[in-house]
Amino acid sequence: MKNILIINGHTNRESFNFAIMNDYREGAEKAGAKVEQIIIADLQFDPNLKYGYQKRTDLEPDLLEAWEKILWADHLVWVHPVWWGSFPAVMKGFIDRLFLPGLAFKYRENSVWWDKLLIGKTAHIITTMDQPGWYYRIFFGRPSINQLKKSILEFCGVKPVKVTIIGIIKTSDETQRKKWLDKVRISGMKLK
Repeated sequence: MKNILIINGHTNRESFNFAIMNDYREGAEKAGAKVEQIIIADLQFDPNLKYGYQKRTDLEPDLLEAWEKILWADHLVWVHPVWWGSFPAVMKGFIDRLFLPGLAFKYRENSVWWDKLLIGKTAHIITTMDQPGWYYRIFFGRPSINQLKKSILEFCGVKPVKVTIIGIIKTSDETQRKKWLDKVRISGMKLK
């Protein structure tokens, strides 16, 4: 049985991102996976890494629980919108505070290299936007996807990382949204 953790980075429970999270979960549970979720906006924590890496800030209870869920999971599903080419600030703060040296990766002494501490996990990024995915890729270079996939997840050993882009949200109708949710539910059923 696969352990799946869905991490929702949207701040609004009425957003389409919450429908995506729920439908992915439904599909994964139908396939027999054990599913947990983290709604970042519901967590109580300071999103600022006040001292950088020079001094460790103690993790709040919600972050400690979130890290236990990340360690438990075989597969991480990140659901988030693209805002200004990136993800919401609270999601960035969540990553800054948790994906730390000694937890997610470890620098090697007197070396530019590091050890990846999350090897063995896979991920799926499901991101929503108000522009076509091809436009985001060609004209902007997919900054949020590159950051989360390459600079964070793969840097820490999570591989492979699948990407699903959903958009254009603002001009979509109920028929289109249902198609997207069906696609997400099927991804959940395939456990990827």
